[in-house]
Amino acid sequence: MANVAPADFRPLKLDNIIGFGGAVPQGLLKHPNNIHTIYSLGSTVVINDTRKPRFQEFMQGHTNIISCLALSKCGKFVASGQVTHMGFQADIIIWSFETRTLLHRFTLHKVKVQSLAFSPNSLYLASLGGEDDNSVIVWDLTKGAAICGSPASKDSSGVTLSLEYLNTDDSTFVTGGHSTLRVWTLDVEKRKVRVQDCQTGQIKRIVGCIVVDAADEFMYCGSTTGDLLMVNLRTRLFKLSGPPKEKDLFSQGIISVALSKKDDIVIVGCGDGTVAALKLPKLNIVRSAKVSGSVTSITFTDDDHFHAGTAYSNIYRVAVADFAPVLMSTCHYAPVNDICFPEDSSEVFATASDTDIRVWNASTSAELLRIAVPNLECKCIMFKKDGSSLISGWNDGKIRAFGPQSGRLQYVINDVHKRGVTALAVAEPFNQRGDFRIVSGGEDGQVRVWKITKQVQVLEDAMKEHKGTVTCIKIRRNNLECVSSSSDGSCIIWDLTRYVRNQVLFAPSFFKAVCYYPDESQLLTSGTDRKVAYWEAFDGSLIRELEASQSDAINGLDITADGRLFVIGGSDKLVKVYQYEEGDVVSVGIGHSTDIMKVKISPDQRHVVSVSAEGAIFSWSLPAIK
Repeated sequence: MANVAPADFRPLKLDNIIGFGGAVPQGLLKHPNNIHTIYSLGSTVVINDTRKPRFQEFMQGHTNIISCLALSKCGKFVASGQVTHMGFQADIIIWSFETRTLLHRFTLHKVKVQSLAFSPNSLYLASLGGEDDNSVIVWDLTKGAAICGSPASKDSSGVTLSLEYLNTDDSTFVTGGHSTLRVWTLDVEKRKVRVQDCQTGQIKRIVGCIVVDAADEFMYCGSTTGDLLMVNLRTRLFKLSGPPKEKDLFSQGIISVALSKKDDIVIVGCGDGTVAALKLPKLNIVRSAKVSGSVTSITFTDDDHFHAGTAYSNIYRVAVADFAPVLMSTCHYAPVNDICFPEDSSEVFATASDTDIRVWNASTSAELLRIAVPNLECKCIMFKKDGSSLISGWNDGKIRAFGPQSGRLQYVINDVHKRGVTALAVAEPFNQRGDFRIVSGGEDGQVRVWKITKQVQVLEDAMKEHKGTVTCIKIRRNNLECVSSSSDGSCIIWDLTRYVRNQVLFAPSFFKAVCYYPDESQLLTSGTDRKVAYWEAFDGSLIRELEASQSDAINGLDITADGRLFVIGGSDKLVKVYQYEEGDVVSVGIGHSTDIMKVKISPDQRHVVSVSAEGAIFSWSLPAIK
């Protein structure tokens, strides 16, 4: 963060997150107080208060994506483990739930922490490393140090994937994985663990999830084969697998499992989106339902209901009695390519993802509309100036316009660009009939101008000077000029009456974003050279450059209506607010764990919304500068 004295900036206040880390196994937790739910999103642990839907608290301390979560039975502690780069050690953080603060940071596992489990009385934490580490470590929570460790599996077995503590014994836990199922006994005085392999006979399975019954008599292990193994913990012997009929095996395996407190019901979540109830002791299927995405988490909210979290970042509430899933929350689960607000409204905004377009209520974070075109990716979106259309560019080279409330397709412009539409800008209407122009940019490097009337959409002209993908287009308020940035290292200012180049700006950078200063006398650009550059709009001369990132490209750039502040976000995963005149950082937002794709300031100048490659949408309070 260049140009910053430590006292000159403050953390950017994170207001709200739209997102859920659905890929984390058993990553949706319910606190014993039945008020809070806990889950991860990227490198952030999110605590939701079910009484106040908009109220979220965040625990931040990880340097990379969280890979596993655990909650102690008493509810006092939350544990989170992360992944890191090859050759580095991955952190485990123990958080105090009450104070939302970091208590301990444990660092012994390499590359990835696979699974975590607290002992029943919260004395110890057992942790399992990933494939590159393959070790089990037991930690003393009172001393904040490791007690002992051991290889997680024999050389003849495969990788260990899951870990679970018993419910009544602080010294015993179980692990499962590729052809391995083991019971571990901790000896604190001798600082070692003893291990016994469970005998499963001829049955060879990959166990991805385990749950232990309340009496610690049996454990139930979900396999990738699609059956549930029942193993006696006292004898260490395999007892039963279900469902009884081979035709009832679950497609794409069982990846999450939970035990109901009554009726002897085991709930399983499967890779094909099936949620099913199996009745003990025969493990017969008694009820099932289908949801969208692999069911990675099952957690009971009370005796009669449970939440199912899926890899598509959906959370469903399901009643045990009738198994009718109700969608509670949803978000993108693929990279978000673009974001836009209507011209004069901060109440809603739209996002474009690899999979669909979604319209959100900015105040409640509720999804208002979803538009999907099968097997196509939306690259860019813009609202028409009067808000009556949501105009989008797609990777099949077409522009599609939709009704922002109905989602109904209004028109399609075919063959806009050869290899996909990557940038859009919408001009003001130029006559009484409401006819207007769209300026589009594509992977082919062309900038094209389209005249849109109620009846037809006509190509007015094509401007062919860029050699690389057009990444951003902005139109002046008088509709006579526009600027386009490209990955070929140039920004071109175009005359929209003669369709020729007025000026060109060159830099040793793949330009990612460009915007006009509010009085349109200057331009701001950002890109892979990690700099924000100020340019003279009249003659294209460079005024100044800011070293805005020390490590990575700057992908997103936006400026306030009064021109006092601008916001950037990029591959360094930070959202930074700068003063335009001084060129100083005033606030830095930390929370994203993957590349920030775009940042956008709301029209009322109160919030900044940033979107990232993990599918997360972060809303920040824009600081007031005196």
